[in-house]
Amino acid sequence: MGGERVILLDTHTWVWFINAPDELGTHAAVAIDEARSRGESIHISCISTWEIHMLVAKGRLSLGIAPGVWVSRCERLSFLRFHPVDNDIARLAVEADTSLADPADRIVIATAQYLGATVLTRDRKITDCGLVPCVW
Repeated sequence: MGGERVILLDTHTWVWFINAPDELGTHAAVAIDEARSRGESIHISCISTWEIHMLVAKGRLSLGIAPGVWVSRCERLSFLRFHPVDNDIARLAVEADTSLADPADRIVIATAQYLGATVLTRDRKITDCGLVPCVW
């Protein structure tokens, strides 16, 4: 594993990586490019799938296609690895900083803690909590 940095995409990072890569922060784009060039997986919490469906249903996100189709296409990308909310991640999410009100943020953080991952996010609530390393 020498030098491998496990990365986890926050929901907006995942959407921008696929649909609008120019929206990515410079450091986030470099981290993704480096992981892909080394043949490493890019990790995503399954809570992000839930969040995407919710954002589309509320009219706050448009993907150009149905969210189920969009996610299914992403699942076929060999370099993306999706992580379910298992018992360990659920426990870590509860133990996380209680100042984080958004359950999706808590689960993203818990997934990163479980994986020992750096979160690629622009979300100040996640970066400011200090529970996981973040890059943007």
